[in-house]
Amino acid sequence: MGNFDVIVLGSGPGGYVTAIRAAQLGFKTAIVEKESLGGVCLNWGCIPTKALLKSAQVFQYLQHAEDYGLKAEGVDKDFNAVVKRSRNVADGMSKGIQFLMKKNKIEVLNGYGTVKPGKTISVKGEDGKETDYTAEHIIIATGARSRELPSLPQDGEKIIGYRKAMSLESQPKKMVVVGSGAIGIEFAYFYNAMGTEVTVVEFLPNIVPVEDEEVSKQLERSFKKSGVKIMTSSEVTKVDTSGEGVKVYVKTSKGEQVLDADIVLSAVGIKSNIENIGLEAVGIATDRDKIMVNDYYQTNIPGYYAIGDVTPGQALAHVASAEGILCVEKIAGMHVEPLDYGNIPGCTYCLPEVASVGLTEKQAKEKGHDIKVGKFPFSASGKAKASGASDGFVKVIFDAKYGEWLGCHMIGVGVTDMIAEAVVARKLETTGHEVLKAVHPHPTMSEAVMEAVADAYDEVIHL
Repeated sequence: MGNFDVIVLGSGPGGYVTAIRAAQLGFKTAIVEKESLGGVCLNWGCIPTKALLKSAQVFQYLQHAEDYGLKAEGVDKDFNAVVKRSRNVADGMSKGIQFLMKKNKIEVLNGYGTVKPGKTISVKGEDGKETDYTAEHIIIATGARSRELPSLPQDGEKIIGYRKAMSLESQPKKMVVVGSGAIGIEFAYFYNAMGTEVTVVEFLPNIVPVEDEEVSKQLERSFKKSGVKIMTSSEVTKVDTSGEGVKVYVKTSKGEQVLDADIVLSAVGIKSNIENIGLEAVGIATDRDKIMVNDYYQTNIPGYYAIGDVTPGQALAHVASAEGILCVEKIAGMHVEPLDYGNIPGCTYCLPEVASVGLTEKQAKEKGHDIKVGKFPFSASGKAKASGASDGFVKVIFDAKYGEWLGCHMIGVGVTDMIAEAVVARKLETTGHEVLKAVHPHPTMSEAVMEAVADAYDEVIHL
């Protein structure tokens, strides 16, 4: 029996960040992990996918070298080498987490963790041996996995999830991506850029359906220009894997279509990892696949907490990290305020990139706001033109009466790095006029934010 102040179950970006903050606050801390430190994000999600996407971007740059007055002849790709680089990046990051655990004197308990009554976690090692550990505070951060549809059962060979999509042994000639959220769109971009014939099937009327409608339409245009086929308001009803490839039956407004492919990527969302971890035995309340928590991530059972994808907030790495920090700071008795889920940025790392925070134009109108909307296209940006990256725009939405920045929506090269300006400004309750009078450096892509705000207030210079 080992005793700790805090035990964290799961070492993803929620879990390991929570453990480090707990250790910083003086708690004797342990973390339980059944696979590799860093969880899905570092090993099979955020980080290795960005490595794949960077390879695709470099490949595209080389193919278009002449656009920059350069010559690059005989440009080709090595698909396996691209995958290997991605895995190496992930491995390096996971080793970095191991270092952070040692640095912060956090004990790593390798094995499958199950919560038990009496503030206890049982950890089953590879040898099958189970050991019980107790802690005053147990934080569940077990994350999520690829969700499966009954009409699209994953077999790991012809019908795959995101994990297999980043480690295929060979590049498919044809791929159907089902679902156009961030995961589906990023893989659609990667495989298309690498030369695979890609079709995206989306049930809703727009791709990236959580984004502002104008952003969705712009991304659809950009993708179609790159050769990606887009099918919206369409549903996969069944798949036939009996032949050499896959036949995908798609119900559309014009009737049924049958698509031929080598691989189908199911990217229809995620499923929380809440089964077989002892919730029922402890009596921890769940609802619709999520663990119920209060504003400080306490469950209904004292001493047990939950953060990240297993709770009702947005299933994003940066949300899980923020929740974990807030959770342990509350445990430590610090003054903390509940997380503002209305000010969480969302990013999609295709090309062009998509980034947003706050309300869409439609949502702002539905909430009854009298709004001012501004938009600045990168085609009017000197830096974007010089960079050969003039696709896209920045769109801003303000409350006309009070000047509150209600929403910001971007599509273009590098916008995932630019969105933080809007997040910080909204956190500080900055008004449109204050953003407008904050001098932005020239020439930069970030000027488009200032110009979009100027457009909302009829003061735009470069349009």
